[in-house]
Amino acid sequence: MKAANALFSSLGTTIFTVMSRLAQEHGAINLGQGFPEGLEPPDVIEAARAALTAGPHQYPPMMGEPVLRQAVAAHEARFYGLDIDWEREVLVTSGATEALADALFGLIEPGDEVVLLEPLYDSYLPIVRRAGGIPRLVRLEPPHWDLPREALARAFGPRTKLMILNSPMNPCGKVFSPEELVFLADLLERHDAYALCDEVYEHLVFDGRPHVPLMTVPGMRERCVRIGSAGKTFSLTNWKVGLIVAAPALLEPIAKAHQYLTFTTPIPLQRAVAYGLGKDDAYFDGLKADMQARRDRLARGLEALGVGVLACAGTYFLSADFRPLGVDRPDAELCRWLTTEAKVTLVPVSAFYAQDTSDSPPPAHLVRFCFAKRDADLDEALARLGRFFNKATQP
Repeated sequence: MKAANALFSSLGTTIFTVMSRLAQEHGAINLGQGFPEGLEPPDVIEAARAALTAGPHQYPPMMGEPVLRQAVAAHEARFYGLDIDWEREVLVTSGATEALADALFGLIEPGDEVVLLEPLYDSYLPIVRRAGGIPRLVRLEPPHWDLPREALARAFGPRTKLMILNSPMNPCGKVFSPEELVFLADLLERHDAYALCDEVYEHLVFDGRPHVPLMTVPGMRERCVRIGSAGKTFSLTNWKVGLIVAAPALLEPIAKAHQYLTFTTPIPLQRAVAYGLGKDDAYFDGLKADMQARRDRLARGLEALGVGVLACAGTYFLSADFRPLGVDRPDAELCRWLTTEAKVTLVPVSAFYAQDTSDSPPPAHLVRFCFAKRDADLDEALARLGRFFNKATQP
């Protein structure tokens, strides 16, 4: 038999699936996979139920339900002062990962170079490569994850088509500063490139920081494709409703890719998300405050155990270093060990780096915790780690 596609055939099972399966096998608390618990807004769910009962039950418009596209435009004006034409500049997709694929397939020609920042979300590289793009990787270094400006400038060249910017950034929790965004904007203008902005955690930025879309920086309105996620904003990740905002010249080819992938997204979910985007500030402020409190609860508990905790300015995720406890295992081995022995599941940060395109190995001493979990689960995970390391360090 002839071989299947070489790229996808060569890929392994994602680290999230591997660790979640291991967690089930060993009865571990799963703080590895990034889904929230206990934050689902009942009124948004009720809006979906009502829309499902009311119908219609046939295909919605390919670009998305008008009510949701109008709500997205209103959201952009409300939070970021962006004037968006809902008919020509908003597209609804079946999840943010589909939105990423639509954008990359719609914008990249074979041989175009794409600048990516490591650590990175695991779907970026396979889609870039399948679209014919050539990745140019630039690495941010722990513990501060500062933007390496000289290395980034060297990554841009005459064949650069676009860069992918994830802010707030999974897995490291970095939020790019206004100064860093201006630097990026200058590079994009000088090289006539686009930015694909993965901003699914836009409403999960902590400690009083604002979320600043790159699209709001002068000169970037026509160069940016902004991706949002109803799953992250409303803690309803199985709904898979993604949102794209872009100027018409960029959105048109992206929409054409979308029409040959999923084409549409269920009407009840679209209408419920439209309702949710219109919720008052108390909801969005409350989501941020609740998630920040969970971050702080986990960070305090880990620090009390002696674990090194890195700063987290946004997202669901906290990076930690177990070496202060005398544990010097590679991160993947450490995660398996903690799952099977301590009954707490984490994800190795090295999984968020390309394994085949760098002369230097990725950091192997950091693990990622998801703190978007119920307080009781966070507390139990901390208690299990405390009991395990107390026992493990006894003579």
